[in-house]
Amino acid sequence: MKAFMDQDFLLQTRTASELYHKYAERTPVLDYHCHINPAEIADNRRFDNITQVWLGGDHYKWRFMRSCGVEEAFITGDAPDEEKFFKWAACVGKAIGNPLFHWTHLELQRYFGYTGILNKNTAKEVWTLCNAKLKEDSMRVRGLIKRSNVTLLCTTDDPADSLEYHQKIAADDTFDVKVLPAWRPDRAMNIEKPDFLAYLEKLAAVSKTAIHSFQDLKEALRRRLDFFAAAGCCVSDHGLAYVMYQPASDEEIEAIFAKRLTGAAVTPLEELQYKTAFMLYAGREYHRRNWVMQLHYGCKRDNNTLRYAQSGADTGYDCINTYTPSDQLADFLNALSKTDELPKTILYSLNPNDNQAIGTILGCFQDASAYAKIQQGSAWWFNDHKTGMQEQMLSLANLGNLSGFVGMLTDSRSFLSYTRHEYFRRILCNLIGNWVEDGEFPADMETLEEIVKGISYNNAVRYFGFDLKTV
Repeated sequence: MKAFMDQDFLLQTRTASELYHKYAERTPVLDYHCHINPAEIADNRRFDNITQVWLGGDHYKWRFMRSCGVEEAFITGDAPDEEKFFKWAACVGKAIGNPLFHWTHLELQRYFGYTGILNKNTAKEVWTLCNAKLKEDSMRVRGLIKRSNVTLLCTTDDPADSLEYHQKIAADDTFDVKVLPAWRPDRAMNIEKPDFLAYLEKLAAVSKTAIHSFQDLKEALRRRLDFFAAAGCCVSDHGLAYVMYQPASDEEIEAIFAKRLTGAAVTPLEELQYKTAFMLYAGREYHRRNWVMQLHYGCKRDNNTLRYAQSGADTGYDCINTYTPSDQLADFLNALSKTDELPKTILYSLNPNDNQAIGTILGCFQDASAYAKIQQGSAWWFNDHKTGMQEQMLSLANLGNLSGFVGMLTDSRSFLSYTRHEYFRRILCNLIGNWVEDGEFPADMETLEEIVKGISYNNAVRYFGFDLKTV
């Protein structure tokens, strides 16, 4: 029986162990999509206790605690932090088969030097140890990023954001990790939302552009794209229920926009037509600027109306949306491709059943303008566990170019989540190691080193065009 989470955790063969410890383990981290707060990096926040850094904003943990019957006061409520932590410890101690168990103990080992098991019996010991450790300067936000071997990270930012904290970080030469904004224009796209008109007013003010038409909106967004580009942004991100394609004429889109400006609701068809026009405009702008377009889709958000009303968005009430029509995705990409305006694009579906459809779509739109130009993104959200990561990489290998894959991201609000890169790399090396040990790929260590380092780091450096050295 193997020891729990030893140095060869998840590594089943000698080749897997060699690939991980010799290549993947030593490779830096490039986190091109996360949701951490740039203000906390600018201010180099110190956390008062482990609950703040671990449970604040982490809806993965919140969902699991609810499944264990924990009262909401100990999850998102006003219970004392110590009591919240003890509730979490009691839950995670029995989280067998859940990636939260692995993530929790990787974080305890890598950041706090604790090699024991967190459960209801050790909660007080771990609480005391972690809180003492958090008092050290090395455990402030910037220290956590540095000790995670991160070279660059991209936050998630609205077009109306001032980017003041990014500017503050960039001007501080005592911190050499690049922190760049990523463009997330969902609020300008979501014409059906109640706050759409209020958002347009905010966007108009910050862009100094009166917005009385869709053409005006595009001009406002163009000005903000220029502003983001000046701050080093080269990555966009879109949260979609699915990638829609319902084209309409310019006149029809302007009529839909004008209708919405009166305060009237749009029909479902009008919503899809407007969003299609919005995404086509966005894609063409990204192509012109050589930005990467990321499409996250397949999520039905804000379910459980009662609880959502109490806690708000991003608190654990989202689920997989199984309606993700690949024909509309292909038609959308084709609409950009036929005028040679398709940008580098990464496709993420929350529905793992879409893996093979994505794999076949990738091959339709690859070309020599970029290596692995159209990517399947890493296993996302509900899928970033061992099984989900394996299935995504197996599907990509079967149908596309796994060696050109840009690899893992955290997609997290926690500064301790960088161990997910380690988790991913161990699974990657085990997958490749098994192929080698089974005689399905040669033990050519020069090629294997290039593949492992590429997926872990180098491919992302090249694909996004970041000003970093490969390793």
